[in-house]
Amino acid sequence: MNLFVILALVFFGSIFVIWMIARTGRSTLKASSQHMAGEIESSLADAFVFVNRQKTVAWSMFAMIGIPIIALLLTHSFLIAAATLPIALTLPKKFLARMRSKRIDALEQQLPDALLMMAGALRAGVSFPVALESAVHESAPPISQEFELLMREIRLGIDLDVAMRNAERRIPVPDFMMATAAITIAREVGGNLAEALESVANTLRAKLQMEGKIKALTSQGRMQGIVMTGLPLLVMAALFFLEPKAMGPLFHEPVGWATLAVIAVMEFLGYKSISKITNIDV
Repeated sequence: MNLFVILALVFFGSIFVIWMIARTGRSTLKASSQHMAGEIESSLADAFVFVNRQKTVAWSMFAMIGIPIIALLLTHSFLIAAATLPIALTLPKKFLARMRSKRIDALEQQLPDALLMMAGALRAGVSFPVALESAVHESAPPISQEFELLMREIRLGIDLDVAMRNAERRIPVPDFMMATAAITIAREVGGNLAEALESVANTLRAKLQMEGKIKALTSQGRMQGIVMTGLPLLVMAALFFLEPKAMGPLFHEPVGWATLAVIAVMEFLGYKSISKITNIDV
C-alpha cells in the first residue's frame, strides 16, 4: 500500500513538474516572441514598412520552433536540432537587418541625384523648404519618404538643426550626415548652399562609383567564399541520404558530435576570413 502511494505521488508529481515546465517555457517563449515582434515592428515602422503584430509574432514563433523541429525530423539528432536553436532565435533580427541594409543602400544610391535636384531648385531662386519639397515630388522612395518626413517637421515649426539631427538618427550613414552637415554649415555661415550641395553630390557619386568597382572586383572572391563554405555541407547532406549507416555515427556518437563541432568552427572561421578579405570599406 505504501509503495502504491509513493508511486502515485511520484507519478502525479512528475506530471505536475512537466506541466509547470511546459507552462513556464510556453509563457517565456510567448513573451520572447512578442518582445522580438515588437522590436521588429517598430524598426520596420521606422523604415516605412508596416506589418501586423500578430503576423510578426506568428512568424517569430514559427522561426523559433519550426526550424529546430525540421532539423530534428531531417537528421534525427537532438544535438543538431539544439544547434539550430541560436540560428532560429537570430533569424528574425537578421531578416530585419537585411531589410534595413537594403533600404540604406537604396538611400545612398538616390542621395546624389536628390541633392542635385535641390541644388538646381536653389539656383532657380527658391527657398530651402521649397527645394526640399521639389526633391520629395521628383524622387522615388525611400529618399522621398525621408525628405517628406523632414519637410513635415519643418512645417510643424521644428528648428532645421533639430530636424536634421532627427533625420541623422533615422539614417545613420556617413553619406547622409555629410549632406546634413553641409546644409547646416551653409545655413549658419551664410555660404552658397547650392554649390555646397553640388560638391557633396559629386563627392558621393564618385564614392559610389569607387564602391561599385570594388564590388565588381571582389565578387569572385565573395562567391568563392560562399561555395567553399556550402560545398562541405552539401557533400555531408548527400552522403547522409546516400549512405545513412556510414554517416550515422557522425550524428549519434560523441566522436561524431566533436567532429561536427570542429567542422562548424572551421566553416565559420573560413567564411569570416574570406568575408573580411573581400569586404573593403571606402
